[in-house]
Amino acid sequence: MRIAEIYEILDEIAPFESAEPWDNSGLIVGSLNSEFERVYLSLDIDSDLADFVSPNSLIITHHPLIFKGLKSINYDKYPSNIIAKLITKNVSLISMHTNYDKHVLNEYFVREILGFEISKKDEFLIYFDAKMSFDELVNLVKNRLKLEQIRAVFAKDEIKRIAVCTGSGMDLAGLVGADAFLTGDIKYHDALTCKENGLNLIDLGHYESELYFGASLAKYLQNFKIEVIITNSKNPFTYR
Repeated sequence: MRIAEIYEILDEIAPFESAEPWDNSGLIVGSLNSEFERVYLSLDIDSDLADFVSPNSLIITHHPLIFKGLKSINYDKYPSNIIAKLITKNVSLISMHTNYDKHVLNEYFVREILGFEISKKDEFLIYFDAKMSFDELVNLVKNRLKLEQIRAVFAKDEIKRIAVCTGSGMDLAGLVGADAFLTGDIKYHDALTCKENGLNLIDLGHYESELYFGASLAKYLQNFKIEVIITNSKNPFTYR
């Protein structure tokens, strides 16, 4: 199968033109005229995954390997070391980032992982209704994400409306119209501001909230004669 053929399929699922201007979704390594034998789906690509993939393959990641312009290709440094391995093995790379957040991943997380029906969608923000206490919400999130502990900011106890943005969504906090906001990468000063303004927060973790990328995309590719392998890069953080 040609890269151009699957690129067209992916564009129908989450149009690349809907990605944010600062984003770098699309074909990162390879040529649209190249052919591939199998597809690997992963949140990111790291050295272990680059070593693991078979030659003549395609990797589709959520996070782009290249965000900013590269001034040099140094094989000893990331991300150039990954690029070199991919080229050597004739492995192509496509990334679906903010376009996929808007069209698939946030909705998948709310429906399939948290188990709620969506009441409203506003770009990156997904809303759902649930009458519960804040402690009940915290415990529900911990159970669904299989986490022993989770960072939370308590502002009020009664929860009726919840907003979600997987990954890193604190830039959107000022737009949230809900009792609680679930996202990742919450900073101290943002937490204090939201607490003072009466908005509960739960820090899902960036990796923890987006590691479902592969599973969410695989279901769209099942109707095509493509060998799809779901894998994931490792979380760079460890808990000790």
